[in-house]
Amino acid sequence: MADGNTPMNNGGVAHDQLRSIIERIERLEEEKAATAADIKEVYAEAKGNGFDTKTLRQVVRIRKQDKAERQEQEAILELYLHALGMVE
Repeated sequence: MADGNTPMNNGGVAHDQLRSIIERIERLEEEKAATAADIKEVYAEAKGNGFDTKTLRQVVRIRKQDKAERQEQEAILELYLHALGMVE
């Protein structure tokens, strides 16, 4: 019995459509793994050139944020550091 979320074809699952979806997901997963390996390689190269990879990752994360979000995070960090007596 169909629940409204299952594609049906002549009383069964639409096999060709399901196979196509699964194969697309598998290809994307392969691409994702390849991209992750490429990123890891770039970080290794950066480390070999004397860069701190932990800091590079932080910079990448910060650059993904919009300006307002970044400013809010910086203000909260500053507040916490002051509260802990870590910043004058």
